[in-house]
Amino acid sequence: MAEKDIRGRAGEERAARHLRDAGYEVLDRNWRCRQGELDIVAARGRDLVVVEVKTRRSDGFGHPFEAIDARKRDRLWRLTCAWAAAHPEAARHRRLRIDVIGIIGEDPRTAVLEHLEDLR
Repeated sequence: MAEKDIRGRAGEERAARHLRDAGYEVLDRNWRCRQGELDIVAARGRDLVVVEVKTRRSDGFGHPFEAIDARKRDRLWRLTCAWAAAHPEAARHRRLRIDVIGIIGEDPRTAVLEHLEDLR
């Protein structure tokens, strides 16, 4: 596995731990369909939250949140709706939301973590 993939997996693990510690229930990780992949699907209260995780060594090429442009946001919404359609019981009566977790630092386990809720 490439270093980039290892870093990404470590970042996703850190993000999932952060979400659980914040009271979220992680429902799915690395869910795939023909349209793409969702990093994390979680629930808290009435919210069903899809979380995109971006892990970077530094912000030298921009903050991780900047990687979520309009095209990526549209793709995440399509994938969120596909997940909800595939899991109707989990999605029923829940508000759909997209969050982004950015992790910046050499070691994803100890790096700075920022959680942006309700990406619009």
